[in-house]
Amino acid sequence: RFGLSERLVEDFIKPTLLVGLFKPPEELSALVVMELLYYYALAHQDSFDVRWIKNGTVSDSLIAPLAERLEQESDRRKEVYGAECGQFKALGGCRVSSISKIDDNDKKMRVEYTNSLGIPRSIDADGIVLALNGKGMANVVENSPDLAKSPTFSKAASMKNGIDVISTRIWLDQYIDTTRTPANVFSRFEALRGAGGTFFMLDQLQKDNEAALWGGTGDEVPQGSVIACDFYNAGSLMSLSDEELIKILMKDLLPEAVPEFATAKVVDSWVGKYPGAVSWFSPGSFTRRPPVEGAPTELPGITCAGDWVRLGAELEKTSAKGLCQERAYASGIHAANILLDRIDPASKKQGRQRQTVLPIRDDEFAFKAGSQLNKQVMNILPRFWVR
Repeated sequence: RFGLSERLVEDFIKPTLLVGLFKPPEELSALVVMELLYYYALAHQDSFDVRWIKNGTVSDSLIAPLAERLEQESDRRKEVYGAECGQFKALGGCRVSSISKIDDNDKKMRVEYTNSLGIPRSIDADGIVLALNGKGMANVVENSPDLAKSPTFSKAASMKNGIDVISTRIWLDQYIDTTRTPANVFSRFEALRGAGGTFFMLDQLQKDNEAALWGGTGDEVPQGSVIACDFYNAGSLMSLSDEELIKILMKDLLPEAVPEFATAKVVDSWVGKYPGAVSWFSPGSFTRRPPVEGAPTELPGITCAGDWVRLGAELEKTSAKGLCQERAYASGIHAANILLDRIDPASKKQGRQRQTVLPIRDDEFAFKAGSQLNKQVMNILPRFWVR
C-alpha cells in the first residue's frame, strides 16, 4: 500500500519487528508497529536504546535488591509511625487464583493465592496492581466473577494467546571476538523457521564480571565466550528438543553469522521454553488492552501494569514503546500512583510525594523539523497513495 520495496521489508522492517514485537508485520497492529519504528528507528538515533545489565540478571541484580530495600524501608516506617503504618513483604513464588469483592459496600478486595509451597492463602487488600500479561490476566479473570463482569477486564482476558519464546545460553571452549557488536540479530535464515532471533555476547557485555557467567563463586576459570540466544515467535521451534535447538544454533545459525563459531565446541548449554509468555499486539487489539487506571467506576481498587497496558496521552510521554522492561516498570509506577490517589487522596494534600517518572527526552532537531515539514506538505497535497 505504501510502495515499500521487498528488500526494505525483508531486510529491515520484518527483522526489526520480529525482535521488537516478536511477530512479522502482517500479524501486528499497525498502530503499535508505527510506534515501535518511530521510537527505535527514527527518533533518538544518537543513542542505543537497548542495555544489557552489567552483572547477574535483572531478577537478582535489580528486582531482589529493590524488594529488600522496600522491606527495610517498611520496617523503618513501622517503627516511626507505629501499627497504623502497613508493612511490606515480598512473597516470591506465589500464584494468584482469584480476586473478589469482600462485599458491595466495601472497596477492599480479597486475593486468593497459593504460596511457594502450593498452600492456599488469602489476603484482603485496599488496592491491587495487576502486573500480568494476557495469559496471566485470562487465568485470573476466568476465576474471578467480579472481574469478569467488567468489560475492561473481560476484553483484556481475550488477549490470552501470547507469543512463544525460547531462551538459550551457551558456554564455549574458546573466545569469539570477531563479532562487530555484542548484540546481534538473525535475519532471513531458513533454520529460524519463521521465528526471529538474536544473540548477545555476554562475555563482552559483562566483561568485568566474566567469572560470574561461569558459576558465580569466583573460583571458576572462564574457558571462552558465553552467548545468550533467544527466539521470538518461536511456535515452529517449540517441539524441538533442547539438544536439537543447540545444534541448530551451533551448526546452522551462529557460524553463518560469524564463521569463527564453526570451530568452537559447546562446554555447557541451557534452554528455556516459554509458551504464550509474551503479549501479542495483534491487529485490532488496541481497544482490548487494559488501561493503566483499570476500571475505576466498577473496581476502583484495581489498576494495571505491564508493557501491554494503555497509558493515555500524558503518561505515554514518560514511557518507551513496544515490548520492553522499561515500559513495564514505568507503567507500574503510574499504576501505583493512581491507586494511592484513590485509596488515600488526603496524603497528597498533606505533601506526601508520589514517585515520579522521568519524561523521554525530546526528539532530535532534524527529526522534529522533518516531521513538521511533512505535516505542512500533507495539509496541501492529497494523500494520493492511500486508498
